Amino acid sequence: MKVLLIEDNAALQTTLQRSFERRGLQVVLCGDGGRALDRWRASVPDVVLLDLSLPGTDGLSVLAAARAEGLVTPVLILTARGTVGDRVLGLNTGADDYLAKPFDLDELEARMHALLRRAAPARGAAAPRGDFAGLTLDDASDAVYLQGKPMELSAREAALLRALLARPGQAVSKERLTELVFPGLAEVAADAIEVVVYRLRRKLQAAPVQLVTLRGLGYLLRRAPT
Repeated sequence: MKVLLIEDNAALQTTLQRSFERRGLQVVLCGDGGRALDRWRASVPDVVLLDLSLPGTDGLSVLAAARAEGLVTPVLILTARGTVGDRVLGLNTGADDYLAKPFDLDELEARMHALLRRAAPARGAAAPRGDFAGLTLDDASDAVYLQGKPMELSAREAALLRALLARPGQAVSKERLTELVFPGLAEVAADAIEVVVYRLRRKLQAAPVQLVTLRGLGYLLRRAPT
């Protein structure tokens, strides 16, 4: 299971990440509501854990925007706001479940698995998305296909390609890609993203696309000239 944790409390981020990874779950972190949707699109999570009190954009606004955009990932709200009114508002905005802080980790994981089981039929029936110049991103399997065949990509290469496929033809800044490809890392080497770009570019040589470097702007994916 891949979990997107949208939570600005650094101590809680660390605790949950360590606990989940010990249980074999993959965790993507985001501590800023203003960046949450970009991280959601790029990481293609199975479950989203969403705090309501976030810097930049509050959790309910993030949730409303995600649902309006068509993002159907199950969402479990984690918040200190435990009143009935807050729970009803969260559920009516599009959340699938609600757990007030403080909570038990075993109960949290059980609720996450329950959400995933309920969402499984819909995910299994979902059509592939991110179709661009022969490249297809499959939400259900989290795989990227080239001309119908799965590409052999590392986790970082796949994260980079997913981020670029979300905005084909549009530049994505080096800083934003670094956040998406190296989530949760406090320090990343200045040229780390360039190394991943180089490796991905080599694997895209057979594809009718170009991974273009725009100096000062970032990177974009475009159709190769015929």
